[in-house]
Amino acid sequence: MIKKVNAWAQMEPKGKLVPYTYELSPLTAEEVEVEIDNCGLCHTDLSALNGDFGLPNPIVAGHEITGRIVALGDVAKNKGLAIGQTVGIGWNKESCGHCDPCLSGDPHLCVNLKTVILGNHGGFASRIKAHWLWIIPVPDGIDAADAGPLFCAGITVFYPLLEYGVKPTDKVGVFGIGGLGHLAVQFAHAWGSEVTAFSSSAAKHAETMKLGADHIVSSRDTSDWESLKGKFDLIIITVSVKLEWDRIIAMLAPKGRLHFVGIPYEAIPVSVLSLLIPQNSVSASPAGSRIAFNKMLSFAARHKIRAMVEHFPMSKINDAIEHLESGKANYRVVLDADFKS
Repeated sequence: MIKKVNAWAQMEPKGKLVPYTYELSPLTAEEVEVEIDNCGLCHTDLSALNGDFGLPNPIVAGHEITGRIVALGDVAKNKGLAIGQTVGIGWNKESCGHCDPCLSGDPHLCVNLKTVILGNHGGFASRIKAHWLWIIPVPDGIDAADAGPLFCAGITVFYPLLEYGVKPTDKVGVFGIGGLGHLAVQFAHAWGSEVTAFSSSAAKHAETMKLGADHIVSSRDTSDWESLKGKFDLIIITVSVKLEWDRIIAMLAPKGRLHFVGIPYEAIPVSVLSLLIPQNSVSASPAGSRIAFNKMLSFAARHKIRAMVEHFPMSKINDAIEHLESGKANYRVVLDADFKS
């Protein structure tokens, strides 16, 4: 049966979002249909709406989704999911299951990957479909209404801790205490690592310490960086601004790693010699594998890690976008679906 979906869409480049309806195609055997209750508003959504990805209009963005399962395909019925179950959906919508990355346990690197908003309608809507693998149950101990950002920002900052074998005895630096960074500090602290937060905002210092930072250093005044040379086993960059990369790399301990989850749009100048002698690495990662989602959510529930969110009705989506673009969000924005039946 063809179903009508209510949504908020951008109909012209950089235009305001307006009510929009479209038809949801019939459910395939491997798909799950979810009624959306909440959807986070992420800077990546703003990038899509600002034309950075070259998407054609109309654009229905949104990829930090929580909601309830309302329909299961014949194959999906046997995958541990149930009607009425509370679940989340992040950046990924479908992976092929047969390419080398999929068979190696890295379906987020699938060569045939389909994402929620690139070429598809996303979570600023009443319903959505996705392959059963990327329908992720929300565990007990996590408030689903606030959990949307964990399916993007949360997995993004948790994944490098898991993937690169970060130890509780390691020293971790986090650049940028915003939507990603405030979660990175919480995860690294709960991991047991010594955490240094690099922040440009003195107003956030007390709050950042409460989140779990052991030390706070200015990300603008580099005079404090000299004493930190050779200290960090992992430095996570959560921002998209230009920084003094050579001086940051100098703060890595032998075999240390500079890891990007934020996306600076200018090229990063790196001297091979600065990496060679201490055997350091520079890397980046997109969200995380499917099993990493389970581990992240379980870890977050156990350690009571949560995104700090502000809620807006989805009908006020343009106000929410303006709030996020102005830098006023503290720290993530979640939209509550309020479509009329």
